[in-house]
Amino acid sequence: MKHSYTDKNTGISYTLVGEVYLPNLVLPHNNSETLGLWGQRYLEHIKAHRKGFYTALKMQCKLDKHLQEVDTRANEVYESLVTIFAKKEGITEALKAEDMIAWVAAMNSITNRAREIVWNDIIGY
Repeated sequence: MKHSYTDKNTGISYTLVGEVYLPNLVLPHNNSETLGLWGQRYLEHIKAHRKGFYTALKMQCKLDKHLQEVDTRANEVYESLVTIFAKKEGITEALKAEDMIAWVAAMNSITNRAREIVWNDIIGY
């Protein structure tokens, strides 16, 4: 018996293991290591609270793409909210130069509010 062969109809290659030919199946590369904070948190959320959705995405090999899309969208919304809130509240570089403590306090408040909005509206916590 040959050590390996490729089925002409399906294009799948097989390797002889013992007395049985097994398909040489390879999973697509997992890009979840490159996810940002939002994508990682979203992955944790769907694993814990939306198991069917997570499993369906995983089985269709669409999980990584979906996580990247959510991560990108969440980053865009977060950055946009921080910019809008800072402009609306008059938090400028001049304030940063004049009173660093006040600027840090204001920016912490802004980033916390923006983070909460992204958590609740995009990530789903």
